[in-house]
Amino acid sequence: MTPAVGFIVFLIVTLGLLGGVALTGFQARRKTHYALVAGAVAALAVTVYWAEKLGELYDLEASGWIYPVHLWCAKITVVAYLAPIATGILTIRNIERRRVHKVVAFTVLGLTVLTAVTGSWMLSLSEPLAEDS
Repeated sequence: MTPAVGFIVFLIVTLGLLGGVALTGFQARRKTHYALVAGAVAALAVTVYWAEKLGELYDLEASGWIYPVHLWCAKITVVAYLAPIATGILTIRNIERRRVHKVVAFTVLGLTVLTAVTGSWMLSLSEPLAEDS
């Protein structure tokens, strides 16, 4: 699988799983929700792997200021995934924390979208590296 195909496939899988996470969260289908959360985190890890491989094929610094902005967004987003996991665990123990969990989870989803947008922007402005002949 090429890095471009791997990245696109796993980004779609990750986003699909996150959609399922949101849906099952609203429906209070806990067991399915937990399984989808685990799947989304695993898919995100694979997406990041393929994003790194894809980045090796481009001169990302040629994209200018969006390059460090995207890297900042990506790092913050990956770390931010710990927040809804933590608030989710707290919600299991105290259902009154459900609203906080919902706000935190949707904030991280927003960060995920921001990271995807800045990454796409960065890649569109980057130059492909010359292939070795």
